[in-house]
Amino acid sequence: MKEDVLMELLEAMEARRSIRKFKSEHIPEAFITQLIEAARLAPSGSNLQPTRFVVITSDAVRAQLSQATPLPFVSQAPVVIVCCVDTESLGGLSTRARELKEAGAFADTPLDKMDPDSYAKRRPMDQATAEAYLRLNAAIAIDHLTLRAVDLGLGTCWIMMFDQEKVKQILDLGENYNVVALIPIGYPDQNPKARPRIELSQILLKEV
Repeated sequence: MKEDVLMELLEAMEARRSIRKFKSEHIPEAFITQLIEAARLAPSGSNLQPTRFVVITSDAVRAQLSQATPLPFVSQAPVVIVCCVDTESLGGLSTRARELKEAGAFADTPLDKMDPDSYAKRRPMDQATAEAYLRLNAAIAIDHLTLRAVDLGLGTCWIMMFDQEKVKQILDLGENYNVVALIPIGYPDQNPKARPRIELSQILLKEV
């Protein structure tokens, strides 16, 4: 699919597959930029924006990833995007809240009268809750990225089978970064059938 061919959002959702076999064809740098931009535009709780990315195009570094995941196709993809969260981003919650208030996001709600520092302290989170909160934000960003990939004719696969510490060591990441997922990316070299999905009636509990 060429860059100038646009796809309706629902079509992208229906066309998306987890791709585990990629062509060796080079991916334009502009496409990678668009994927990261799609993730950047994703919403996040309190506009915290804790998600960070490492783009791996080097053959040598991709080869090292084989030490960190049991899935060979990850390092065989021409590009791997490593999705991380910055645990220190929670410390900027007051700043993010102030930016939201100044942008008018809280207009006509009780939050508009709340001091940004008080907003940030309204619900202290323990470590487990904070980690889940950060990962949820990252998941939204990854979803944006994978759908934009479909729009660009690229395939992706969300990988969570990896050794956290080995990946961080390979990429020389600081302790404040936690790796959420590895996203191998490339032009698909397979055309998987649609995956089975349960019926709408099974996921819609009720209308009240």
